[in-house]
Amino acid sequence: MSTTPAVPDELLPRLRELVAEEIRPRADEDEAHSRFPRDLCRVLGKLGVLGLPYARELGGSGWRFEDYLQALEVLAGGWLTIAETVAVHTLACFPVAAHGDDAQRRELLPAMLGGELLGSYCLSEPGAGSDAASLTTKAVPDGGHFVVNGTKAWITHAGHADFYNLFVRTGGDGPGGISCLLADKDTPGLSPDRPEKKMGLTGSPVAQIHLNDARVPRERLVGELGRGFAIAMSALDRGRLGIAACAIGLSQAALDVATDYAMTRRQFGRPVGEFQAVAFMLADMATAIEAGRCLYRSAARRLDAGEDLTKEASMAKLFCTDTAMQVTTDAVQILGAVGYTDRYPVERYMREAKVLQIFEGTNQIQRLVISRRLTAERRDAASAGR
Repeated sequence: MSTTPAVPDELLPRLRELVAEEIRPRADEDEAHSRFPRDLCRVLGKLGVLGLPYARELGGSGWRFEDYLQALEVLAGGWLTIAETVAVHTLACFPVAAHGDDAQRRELLPAMLGGELLGSYCLSEPGAGSDAASLTTKAVPDGGHFVVNGTKAWITHAGHADFYNLFVRTGGDGPGGISCLLADKDTPGLSPDRPEKKMGLTGSPVAQIHLNDARVPRERLVGELGRGFAIAMSALDRGRLGIAACAIGLSQAALDVATDYAMTRRQFGRPVGEFQAVAFMLADMATAIEAGRCLYRSAARRLDAGEDLTKEASMAKLFCTDTAMQVTTDAVQILGAVGYTDRYPVERYMREAKVLQIFEGTNQIQRLVISRRLTAERRDAASAGR
């Protein structure tokens, strides 16, 4: 069970201390050697961080989602890999927490939320990324099991996770034929491929998962048969807010480095931060970060109030991750030539920011979600006014 302090005001300072003393100092070295910091996952689990937004009766900490996102922002400011690990694990716990039966919750959630088990979320496939409803990984009933065949792609924690949420086709075409299965890492027929070589977030392992006659017990069906796509989309609303918070944490870290450098780097007899060209860049960076912070927290308050947030989650993910790409690019520019080297972390921040615009739904998909919601809301309003 979680041992997290009852209120965010008690834990957030401890997280900032942990970031300063244990997380940030090892980030560059571990990223350079593509080392996954599983040991830090266990530390965060003991602090209760992995169960922050889940109810106490489920083994979580009972925090508001808005407060959990602030914790993610703090972690991302120290090392994005750590924050992304927490965000993905939180996403992986959602199907059982929100849609699992009582037996599944009793058996699995204490270890999931306490950090003893690390999770993975397997939706994308080589031929089904943005069009997730076209996934083809198939699960066929066979006695007391489902036999699963297919390949999942871009799976964070592949090869390190203890459990995998598999979104699989158990029925006909389209979203109505998709179900969710929970597979243990030792499931016969489940095998991770070698990790992808990425331009950033190298400490976070990502790989394909191959399923060759993998046998998953029937009691590991999460939710109702055919309801898997709805579970996946509901989880993604929350996941997109997590990525938005991570993006703002990364952006703040880049701004801090750029501001410190601009105050100490002297040219023409004065700090470069006193020149309007640099000063205005810093001002724009700070303004965009604060706007993104307000946007993701506003969307989180809708979630905490039980309101629909699909459009707002997409807006937050879109704006905050675009902000991260711009802010980290500007940070490299402010540092000049030295910003393009590994003497400062801004070049790493810039490489890491790029993927934030891609996963949990590309930013082009976010624009599609937002525009469709806008037109649907207008049609509903027009119909109501008749």
